[in-house]
Amino acid sequence: METDSPWFVGLVGFSWMAPMFVLGLIGGVLADTSARKKVLVGTQTAGLVAVTLMTVLLAKDVTQFWYAYLLMSVVGIGEALDMATRRSLVHDFLGSQGVTNAVALDSVGMGASFMIGPAAAGVLIAIFGVGASHTVVAGLYVASLALVWRLSINPPARPDQTTVSLITELVEGIRYVAGTPALMAMVLITVIMNLLLFPYMYMVPVVAKDVLEVGPDLMGLLQAMPGLGSLIGSVFIASLANVTHHGRLLIAGTLTTFVGLLLFSLSSTYVVSMGLMLMIGLGLAGFISMQTLIAMLVARYDMRGKALGVVTLAIGVGPFGALIVGAVADQTGPSLALFLNVAIGLPLVGLVVLTMPTLRLRTLPDTVA
Repeated sequence: METDSPWFVGLVGFSWMAPMFVLGLIGGVLADTSARKKVLVGTQTAGLVAVTLMTVLLAKDVTQFWYAYLLMSVVGIGEALDMATRRSLVHDFLGSQGVTNAVALDSVGMGASFMIGPAAAGVLIAIFGVGASHTVVAGLYVASLALVWRLSINPPARPDQTTVSLITELVEGIRYVAGTPALMAMVLITVIMNLLLFPYMYMVPVVAKDVLEVGPDLMGLLQAMPGLGSLIGSVFIASLANVTHHGRLLIAGTLTTFVGLLLFSLSSTYVVSMGLMLMIGLGLAGFISMQTLIAMLVARYDMRGKALGVVTLAIGVGPFGALIVGAVADQTGPSLALFLNVAIGLPLVGLVVLTMPTLRLRTLPDTVA
């Protein structure tokens, strides 16, 4: 089931992220309805079924590499539909006063999973084969589904607008974000990050194999470094007593990730590359947590789910970035492909920061009805 093509590796990322581009706004609309628990249960169940089926196929040794595209598509559909709901519920449970630390704590968990997951997967694959890692993932889906089932999720404090068409709701969300400068600047940076920064994840295994010349165990450790960096950065953010300029943290995190990726694309030494992956993770902690917080804190309550849906849509451009970096890497090599991404991405981020200064100011809620 191996393939030596960066293009095929990039297609895995496309399969995972493409549903967010197609369904992200719909997920935002669902987050503003009373069906939120059904959405969470449904998406977790679908993921469990897909991973379990893949585990069985791997055990019977009847898999092809393209099966991974189907699996990641199911996982991507689930994330596209429930991402806005999950993030919106954090604010509902804790309110504006506690949401900054809560989102940072959520990022701690995410960073820990990004750190432990690839390292554990590398060890499991090296010792037991690919099927063992899928068995563990299936078990985690079971635990997630059990926790979601126990949640007491109250419906929104406003009735569902059943008379309003889905298309009207989607357009309303886009117009609202476009007319709110802080949200629009954040969304533009999110587009740049997902198009030009995040595709690095799909090239790390290629770089580890072709440039650094290491096996699956050290490859897994390398992929775990951003998770460790994100964990450290998220713990720091969670410890901050009073964050008032969330946009500045988002900008700082974004610039840190791009500089780290630039240096990683030039590195041919494993230990140095590990340190640079750690640096990328530190930056991601600031970007990911502040991206969510800005959407939560700035958007009006009645538009929060839709705003988060637009963020999910912006994240959904990622698959196009995965395809592009995979195609370029096939022709030029993975390191040069990543370098070119940074050469385009950094100036674009600078342009947004300079032309949309609202993001650098104090974060204030939109109170205009």
